[in-house]
Amino acid sequence: MAQKLFVGGLPFSLSNERLRDLFAEVGEVESAVVVTDRDTGRSRGFGFVEMATPEAAEEAISRLNGRDLEGRRLQVEKAKESAPRAGGFARGGGGRGRW
Repeated sequence: MAQKLFVGGLPFSLSNERLRDLFAEVGEVESAVVVTDRDTGRSRGFGFVEMATPEAAEEAISRLNGRDLEGRRLQVEKAKESAPRAGGFARGGGGRGRW
């Protein structure tokens, strides 16, 4: 079963491919994504990597957490489960008379 990792402290120039390659040195990578700003498209300095097995994830944490990459210190840890976002019609205005 795949294990998702949070990776902070990424160099702002790092691509998805380079992130994948970095973690592939440790084990099999299912996916690797650098999070970008929605408006500018620029890296936000963190991302997520999904390792193929929990063992590979633990090895990645052990070997890469605290490592210097292009002058930045990586923070690698198990990703926390995100809370579900509120759905529906939460656009404001209260919906007075719209139905």
